[in-house]
Amino acid sequence: MTTPNQENLVRRNRKYAKCFDDGDLSHLPAKKYAVVTCMDCRIDPSTAFGIDLGDAHVIRNAGGSAREELRSLVISEQLLGTTEIFVIKHTHCGMMGLTNESINAIIAKNLGTAALSELKGLNWREFADLEQAVRDDVAFLRTSKAIPKSVNISGWVYDVETGKVGSV
Repeated sequence: MTTPNQENLVRRNRKYAKCFDDGDLSHLPAKKYAVVTCMDCRIDPSTAFGIDLGDAHVIRNAGGSAREELRSLVISEQLLGTTEIFVIKHTHCGMMGLTNESINAIIAKNLGTAALSELKGLNWREFADLEQAVRDDVAFLRTSKAIPKSVNISGWVYDVETGKVGSV
């Protein structure tokens, strides 16, 4: 059974593919940078951050955690040539103010103890202070033995109400 979202995906992709002419782009990011940001549906990284197709690696997860993406960042830098990392979190993030305990309680209530057991030990990487969370992720990457000191790492906050980004 096809859902309306699946139908939309196929319909919109057909339209996109008709005028697609970027099949010759390299798999190496042309501008040699990676962005770690949140999966929040209010953020369109390409538009908000001026990233054209082929420019950069855009890596997304709940809360925009750089720690969660160390594996991808190492691949991006070591195998695919990136030399710069932007950590971009955003205002009104759903991960702010949560705790591992509160998330685990929701999972136990909604999915049961078997699901909670399967996720045991998982750190949800919640945070209370937005700018401090950005600084913490930047510091984590700068001190990681897996990220060379030559990689430029910067932290940012995107405001979902204004569309503006500011350096932290």
